[in-house]
Amino acid sequence: MTIRERTEEQEFAVFSPYASFSRNSRGRDREEEPCDIRTVYQRDRDRILHSKSFRRLKQKTQVFLIPEGDHYRTRLTHTLEVAQLARTIAKALRLNEDLADAIALGHDLGHTPFGHAGERALNAVCPFGFAHFEQSVRIVELLEKKGEGLNLTWEVRDGIRNHRTSGTPHTLEGQIVRYCDKIAYINHDIDDALRAGILKEEDIPEESRMMMGDTTGERLNTLIHDVVRHSEGRNTIAMSDMMEAAMKYLRAFMFQHVYNNPAAKREEEKAVRMIQELYRYYNDYPEQMPDEYQYLMREKGEPRERVVCDYIAGMTDLYSIHVYKELFVPKSWQG
Repeated sequence: MTIRERTEEQEFAVFSPYASFSRNSRGRDREEEPCDIRTVYQRDRDRILHSKSFRRLKQKTQVFLIPEGDHYRTRLTHTLEVAQLARTIAKALRLNEDLADAIALGHDLGHTPFGHAGERALNAVCPFGFAHFEQSVRIVELLEKKGEGLNLTWEVRDGIRNHRTSGTPHTLEGQIVRYCDKIAYINHDIDDALRAGILKEEDIPEESRMMMGDTTGERLNTLIHDVVRHSEGRNTIAMSDMMEAAMKYLRAFMFQHVYNNPAAKREEEKAVRMIQELYRYYNDYPEQMPDEYQYLMREKGEPRERVVCDYIAGMTDLYSIHVYKELFVPKSWQG
């Protein structure tokens, strides 16, 4: 018996009957020889972790565009916080921690430079539209490894595609990530807004502080415990009605005071215009894109407009600024 087979047997002995068992995965689009050490979900997690798209998350905006300071969240630190919360809940509920981890690590791979501002910019100009959750799936199915994709399992791709609020993941592990994404960003964005001076602790609604706690740690602890208590022994992941309403209220507060706050977003429209200028340029001159994107159009038959989005969405904040300067700002003006 291999180490992987022993691990799969242990899952049946330890996991909840509602867990996604590694041996029962719907599998990959391209069949592969099993690993003798790792389960399919462990392999998926490792593939995502070692991908170029994952590494680029370290220089992509979470909320604050290229903030001055080392402690603000980026898309990478957000992803790691979601993964940590998802592992905690999955383990507490005796679900498949490796599957939850893989979904969490891959859920935001498709984010553009400058966060949702970049997503909005591409969605407005691309005839096919643009959504980061669909782009995340496109990355793991096609764009990584020069057009081969990562060949992930169906369950991981389903969780990535459905992590948004309106999504309906087919596994409990995917449902966990869907909750953890919101739990993480609401709380760490509060922390960043406090650091930036956009919020003061007393600005947070009193009813939210009374129900969830006065600090980020207390709020996370309260929300995680609520999810575990109301999901244990059930074939669904849920929060209490009261706590879910409180979280939605706090999220609405964040939209009003942070996400749409002029102080936090004063540079966003510049970013939108820059991304759209890059789109128009590469749509007119697709031959200027790197070879791997030429290959997608030439050999895979991918539409030019979609591939232009692929290239721009893959850029980091700083690289997109560099490219924009190279294309549109005279060298003598670049100080």
